[in-house]
Amino acid sequence: MHKESAQREENEYRRTHQRPRRPEGWNYITLLWYLVFYEPVITEVHLRRKNIEFLFIRFSAWQYAGSDKLWAGLITTLCDHIRHHFGPLPLSFYHVVGNRPRFASGFSQEEWKVKKSACCAAGGLAFVTLAGIGLVTTAILVPGIRDGNALKIIGSTIAGVSGTGAIAALAPVIKHLIISQKKKIESMTDNEKFTSHLGFMSAVKKEIEVLTSFLYYMEIFERRRLRIVMEITSLDMCYPERVVGVINAMNTLLSDTNAPFIFILVVDPCVIVSCLEQAGCMKGMADNGYLYLNRTVTLPFSIPEIGIRSKMRFLHEAFQSREDLMYRIITRNVEQGIMKARQKNMALSNAESVVEMDQHQIDAQAVQYIHEAFHCLHDEFDCLYRYIPDGIIQMKRIVNTIPITIRLMTQQHILRHAISPRSVAGWVVLANQWPCRLSWILQCTEDRLQCQPPDDYEKDLLWDVFTRNCKHLYDKREKLQNIMALDGDPELFEKFLAHDFPFTVREGQMYLKYTVNLDHSIRYRMGQLRSLETLEKDYSKEEEKPDKTD
Repeated sequence: MHKESAQREENEYRRTHQRPRRPEGWNYITLLWYLVFYEPVITEVHLRRKNIEFLFIRFSAWQYAGSDKLWAGLITTLCDHIRHHFGPLPLSFYHVVGNRPRFASGFSQEEWKVKKSACCAAGGLAFVTLAGIGLVTTAILVPGIRDGNALKIIGSTIAGVSGTGAIAALAPVIKHLIISQKKKIESMTDNEKFTSHLGFMSAVKKEIEVLTSFLYYMEIFERRRLRIVMEITSLDMCYPERVVGVINAMNTLLSDTNAPFIFILVVDPCVIVSCLEQAGCMKGMADNGYLYLNRTVTLPFSIPEIGIRSKMRFLHEAFQSREDLMYRIITRNVEQGIMKARQKNMALSNAESVVEMDQHQIDAQAVQYIHEAFHCLHDEFDCLYRYIPDGIIQMKRIVNTIPITIRLMTQQHILRHAISPRSVAGWVVLANQWPCRLSWILQCTEDRLQCQPPDDYEKDLLWDVFTRNCKHLYDKREKLQNIMALDGDPELFEKFLAHDFPFTVREGQMYLKYTVNLDHSIRYRMGQLRSLETLEKDYSKEEEKPDKTD
């Protein structure tokens, strides 16, 4: 990125013979001078500049989710970052004496025009100040005049008036240095009476216009184009009214067709559409959330399916962080255990020593199993990685759950005998990707086991259990609609259970004791629905029986 920026600046210098400049060092003093005595002009040369600098700002809506004015947090974050990037003094000067750039007339290449009014005012003030100082000096130094007081009084008065004028001119600058735009907007939003007034949004809009004009000014001074890129995340975790406020704030900032703002809205469209349709203030405007987003978002970009190499890289990064953590903890625990064993060797009995060393062996064995399970996850020759979702959060959930499950099972010596680490990893993926279907299968098997099933029932495949009971699950789709939305691709589910991981009823019952990433309340709700269904059938049978008469 640095080489590309340097190349763009070099190409710009060849074309315009002007190098970009930053408000640093002597250029900082030059900027303040320009702010007072010059007004910028947008010329053809500036419009054709290819050198663009991007200022990136990240805004997490979740940090302001508890505020009634989430949109105000977006604007204040923007103001605060721009103030910090360019410095508070230039922005304060611009608030007081800055001018919005105007377009050049014709093909003029002059980018700066002298502000005659500012020059006249500064010249007049300097003349009056020098005149006052000269009169006082004359009254003090010239013999024959210094004995009189009239000239001293006149000179002192003139100098005092000019000094007062200078202080009065600098007072607004000092005020804006102390009270930033962020504090000003926050104070306006805290005033409930003012927020209900018609001029509230007009005042906020005026502050945004000042900020936009300042960015135009800095573009011409720095001899480059500026773009403020704001990345908005976690908006789909907020209340519907907050979501609407942020989108309206974006539209306000983008209302100027030439505004140097670029917003990257990182959201789940389904969640945002639901928020827009539920918000009371959007009735009649966003009854169809998808149409409203189409009118608002100018460049929709949906992330395509992740590639195999990218998926493997993300998984490997997640494993590395977990493995580093495990190695540190386990190594430390083993070292501490060995030291304690040596220190207490004379005092401990042989039985206690055997128990302590056995626990260290369990920890070491758990690490080995965890590494084997992780290897299966990102092995290109294994099919397990195909069932892992593309989302980074879901990847981390699986990676974090596997060590916990394996450690629970190694404590009970389960993995030493019949279960492989690959099967544990597959079970964790199954519970993460299809919690509804898996819960239904487990509930069906539990109900069947309570009714004295055949001796070989535990050898049945979970997929066969699902195929026998899937019709009943489909009949309850209205009552379980939200839960069924948690499941992934049904075709992949069939391939997973029927071919790649043919778990049996016995394995399912054994894994259930150590499953930590499956919400058991889902299974309890399904059990209640099945119980009600059984009661309804029994009642119907009783109703169908003929009455016995003597």
